[in-house]
Amino acid sequence: MRRFAFAASLVCIVVSAVTCIAQTPTFSESDWPWWRGESRQGIAAANQDPPTTWSETDGVIWKTPLDGHGHGSPILLGDRMYLISADEEQRTQWLICLDRQTGQEHWKTAVHRGEFFRVGDRQPNEKSSWASSTPATDGERIFVNFYSDRAVHTSAVDMKGQILWQRKLCDYQIHQGYGSSPTVYQDLVIASADNKGGGCIVGLDRTTGEVVWRRDRPKKPNYASPIILTMDGKDQLIMIGCDLVTSLHPSTGEVFWETGGATTECVTSTPTDGKHIFTSGGYPKKHVAAVAADGSGEVVWETNTRAYVPSMLQRDGYLYLTLDAGVAMCIEAASGETMWKARLGGTFTASPVLVGDRIYATNESSETTVFRADPDAFDLVAKNQLNGTTFATPVICDGRVYIRVAKIEDDAKRDFLYCIGNGG
Repeated sequence: MRRFAFAASLVCIVVSAVTCIAQTPTFSESDWPWWRGESRQGIAAANQDPPTTWSETDGVIWKTPLDGHGHGSPILLGDRMYLISADEEQRTQWLICLDRQTGQEHWKTAVHRGEFFRVGDRQPNEKSSWASSTPATDGERIFVNFYSDRAVHTSAVDMKGQILWQRKLCDYQIHQGYGSSPTVYQDLVIASADNKGGGCIVGLDRTTGEVVWRRDRPKKPNYASPIILTMDGKDQLIMIGCDLVTSLHPSTGEVFWETGGATTECVTSTPTDGKHIFTSGGYPKKHVAAVAADGSGEVVWETNTRAYVPSMLQRDGYLYLTLDAGVAMCIEAASGETMWKARLGGTFTASPVLVGDRIYATNESSETTVFRADPDAFDLVAKNQLNGTTFATPVICDGRVYIRVAKIEDDAKRDFLYCIGNGG
């Protein structure tokens, strides 16, 4: 059942030597530089007090309409925000830059034009979008992933909206869709494209787009994003899915360890308590599991809980989950023991966000439940309703909550980005 290998069958090709190691950029607490924030675990700065109650008419500082549609979250850098969108009628996939204080659009760059929605015989899941990734930034560039014309590409755009470089990662066979987000580490931007045709994880020079390392992946559908975590005294690049939990050296793509402990199709991003990696998946097996992060390959515990799409949170030795089916759950990280379950209602695709001891969880009907990260009992703080649907994970920075909502207007779907704050 378990597999462990230092020498993986996957081939790592080092295309160019790393001669000068840059430091991974650091950001202020008011920035949100990539998927799940600077911590990469969905944890916002604790020294802020975002609102716990709002509605369509109360607490909204601004609401900006967006061209196109997408499920990707925004990122925040200084006084700007960046997110991606796609429009089939205009045959365009965009990176959009907004003013953080007003929501006004500064610029919009067409990253891809053409029939980006072309697929093979299998159509994507009806819940997917053509802009489901979250951008990443190194403070000088914005990096975006898109599926376009049967391939996945990573692009770099400067702060004025000019495309600096584009790199095709690999051809891509649509199964459910594509939504893996890039991440930044040292002088690299790292992106993945698991799919049934044979995927890859690639480390690209973030200045030039040149391939520094590349690792081929199994020919299986999977949707997880590469996540970099510090465990067992070193930085580890973790990928789950394709029936594997894989740990790579993020600078070189070298395999640290690899083991069973995930199902084939995973979406979630992996949290850690420093000793374990917590994986979850939904097909063909539903599971939540704790895998030792020391390279032993040990699956410490496993449950048959279906936490397929929303990523988990870890705080003070406990996992907090919002299951796809609308249930909140707390699990002891060391043992896998269920502490409590509570019905939230609705269906969840967006991941929860932790602020201090408060968890913000938004369902597909744009209802956000705020509850305490308390292992002893479910402690409801508030429920808040916006009009529309939400698949993108909210971002919480500087006491404000940013939520992407889709609405039907004049028989057409239109996205809006909400900025919610105290005094709005």
